[in-house]
Amino acid sequence: MWTDENRARYDRSQLRYPSDLTDEEWNLIEPLIPAAKRGGNKRSVNIREVVNGLLYVLSTGCQWRALPEDLPARSTVYGYFDLWDYDGTLLRLHHALFVQCREQAGREPSPTAAIIDSQSVKSAGKRGARIDPPGYDAGKKIKGKKRHILVDTQGLLLHALVHPADVQDREGGVWVMATLFGLHPFLLKLYADGGYQGPAFQAGLRRVCRGIQVEIVKRCDQTKGFAVLPKRWIVERTIAWLNRCRRLAKDWECRSRKALAFLHLASIRLMMRKLTQTTI
Repeated sequence: MWTDENRARYDRSQLRYPSDLTDEEWNLIEPLIPAAKRGGNKRSVNIREVVNGLLYVLSTGCQWRALPEDLPARSTVYGYFDLWDYDGTLLRLHHALFVQCREQAGREPSPTAAIIDSQSVKSAGKRGARIDPPGYDAGKKIKGKKRHILVDTQGLLLHALVHPADVQDREGGVWVMATLFGLHPFLLKLYADGGYQGPAFQAGLRRVCRGIQVEIVKRCDQTKGFAVLPKRWIVERTIAWLNRCRRLAKDWECRSRKALAFLHLASIRLMMRKLTQTTI
């Protein structure tokens, strides 16, 4: 929590831009970034500045062509973003930092409990053959995409998917669990809200993750106004953390895959800061 006592933990005024990497953050991820390919000319671009450019776009939500001139060219920054999304570098970075965060908290690297939820976000209104189509979420009255996220009991992102907003939570939740591909094999408990109740989700989950038990955390019908619900508040807090990145305020991407890559990048940013902040 931001208070006068711990304000120094969040102070980034000494950096060129608040989104830039500190030395401690760069030391965390530098060994995980692949080296240049053999052959041809030597790599001339500063990779740390490329990451700074990506974090600038993520934090400010600006267009690629609006990158400041003291950062690498937009084509270079986007080129590395596209490459690291394609070759799995972002996912490897994310998993390595996730394990470090778990170990820093004194927990096992692989969690046994998780919470699932979704967030519908408005689309930027793009159209075309090369643009993944949006959908209409009748419950939220939003036309756009839906971000389906799975988090552990600390609120750290385990897995995520981006799909059209007209996909029901029951279907999207099964897709999320089906695409884990054994990444977290010790999951035993899954907490979810009322949108996931019913035989359809239970049957789909048994097909893809037979050993996981689902617990539906319902809101009491007599409760009025805001109420903190057990376990569900954790995933809601994670969504709030990720929404601090203005690139995620709306679905600006042409491809859902790129939207998912920015979601992973936002989680990487969050975990880097968790690992490097010093307690006061």
